[in-house]
Amino acid sequence: MKVVLLAGGYGTRISEESQYKPKPMIEIGGWPILWHIMKEYSYYGHNEFIICAGYKQHIIKEWFSNYFIRSSDVTFDYTGNNENVSFHNSCCEPWKVTIVDTGLNTMTGGRIKRIKKYVGNEIFLMTYGDGVCDVDINKLISFHLNHGKMATLTAVRLVQTKGVLDIAGDYTVKSFREKNISDGSSINAGYMVLNPEVFDFIKDDLCVFEKDILSELAEMGQLMSYVHEGFWQCMDNKREMDILEKLLISGNAPWKRWE
Repeated sequence: MKVVLLAGGYGTRISEESQYKPKPMIEIGGWPILWHIMKEYSYYGHNEFIICAGYKQHIIKEWFSNYFIRSSDVTFDYTGNNENVSFHNSCCEPWKVTIVDTGLNTMTGGRIKRIKKYVGNEIFLMTYGDGVCDVDINKLISFHLNHGKMATLTAVRLVQTKGVLDIAGDYTVKSFREKNISDGSSINAGYMVLNPEVFDFIKDDLCVFEKDILSELAEMGQLMSYVHEGFWQCMDNKREMDILEKLLISGNAPWKRWE
C-alpha cells in the first residue's frame, strides 16, 4: 500500500526549529523525524511514499535529492580533468518517494485531496509527519480489511491534547471531536488506513480532515479505531523533541525496529 505523509504545516509550536525547516525535517538522532516514520513503514514492507509538502517544501525535495549520496561513501575524482563520482557501501532504502507541493496554507483535508491522482483508486495508509509509534502496521491493515468500514485510525490511551474519540464496545468510533485540555480519553495517534472513497468527502483546500471528514465518518459509523497499547509520541515542541532524542541515545527507542 502507498503511504501518505502530511508534512506541510508551519510547526509553530516548535518555532525555534521550524523557522529554519519544515517540522517533519527536524532531526532526532541525526535524521529527520519524517525519515524515522518512513523507516517504520518500510520495516513492514511498505516502501512507496507520497509526501504532502507545503511550508518550505523545497527543503524536503532537496534532502531526498541528495539521499543517495548522503547514505553512501563517495569518491570525487578530478584527476582526469573531469569529475568522476564513485559510490561505495551504498545503503539507500528501497523507496519510491513522491513529494507534492500541496500549498502553503492548505488544510489537512485539502492536502490529502491534492494527492488523489498519486494514490489512485486503492486503499492507502496515512499519518502525520511529526510522530512516531511502535504499532504493527500490518496488523492495523488486517484489522481495517476485516471490518469493511471506510476508515481506521490508531487510538492510544494517553492524557494528551489531541483529537478525542468516543469508542464503542465493538471499536466503532461514535464521535470525533477536537482536543480539550481536560480530556484523558483515547486520542487519535494517526497511523490510518483509508479507503479511496474518503476523497469524495473532501470539498476543497479549506477542509480540515480531522474536524470535517473524521467527524462525518464517525457520524456515519464508517470510522473504526485500532486501539494501540504500546508507544506513541508526537513532536509538537522542544520538550517532546528532547524526549525522542534521549530515547534514541539510550538505545531504548520503541519505534526503532530496524537495524
